[in-house]
Amino acid sequence: MDKKYELIEKIGEGSFHVVYKCRDRVTKKTFSLKRISFRGEEEGVPSSVIKQISLLKGLDHVSIIRVLDVITLGTHADLISKFQDLDLSKFIASYSEIAKDQQIIKRFLYQILCGVAYCHSHKVIHRDLKPKNLLIDIDKMVIQIDDFGFARAFGVPLTNYIGKDATLGYKAPELLLSSNYSTPVDVWAVGCIFAEMVTHRPLFCAESEINVLMDIFSLLGVPTEATWPGVTSLCRHIANVPPFLPQYTRNLRDEVAGLEPAGLDLLSKMLCLDPSRRITAADACQHSYFGKGSAGT
Repeated sequence: MDKKYELIEKIGEGSFHVVYKCRDRVTKKTFSLKRISFRGEEEGVPSSVIKQISLLKGLDHVSIIRVLDVITLGTHADLISKFQDLDLSKFIASYSEIAKDQQIIKRFLYQILCGVAYCHSHKVIHRDLKPKNLLIDIDKMVIQIDDFGFARAFGVPLTNYIGKDATLGYKAPELLLSSNYSTPVDVWAVGCIFAEMVTHRPLFCAESEINVLMDIFSLLGVPTEATWPGVTSLCRHIANVPPFLPQYTRNLRDEVAGLEPAGLDLLSKMLCLDPSRRITAADACQHSYFGKGSAGT
């Protein structure tokens, strides 16, 4: 452990990292320390870790957790950032009544979308947006995007990437269909988070990719060539859709009962099955749901 900080307690972990609450030995201020362990036989700091650190240090936005310090040791790298003891999932569970406030939902959604739009404008896809990766300052009612472990920069012109990243319940249909994907996967994930903020339960919570896909289709309808050109050639999953499924289609309006019409319109555009027709994060920030001016200020 670096002499500058002392660990206080473990507060979370991901696939490739552990997060601790730590204290500056001199100032006694508390911070969050994300420890990324080095794996494999690569000598020195792995290029993947270097890329992640470089990416994070290049992002400077009020809605994105800022890396304040980076310490690299023999087997790991420690990323130091402001300490927040609440993520969105804990906020919903611990402050249920406040979390149901429509203005709070609108405020948080706007901030998230602004952060995502900033990432996309700086050629970064987060690829793992979910409530646990959104940290909240309860005093200021500010929400920030965290955990860029799966994030990647993309080049110009925009290139689609094939991959299996993202947490299952927040995976866009193009990911579940093993299709090329790009920035719209982040917008889909934020749409799922939006619905979860309204209902206090995940919109899609099946335990396998095919079942999540069926869950999506039961709510939004089975895509066709008319609604999503090229969908029938994407992958074998389309052939596995039961012929009786459409008659059991749920209604998005019923799923988010109480959400105002403008919010429902925005949500439906974020959860558009065809990624090429899905609203962008930048355009979502300008949606009428947020009214005149910014709802996030």
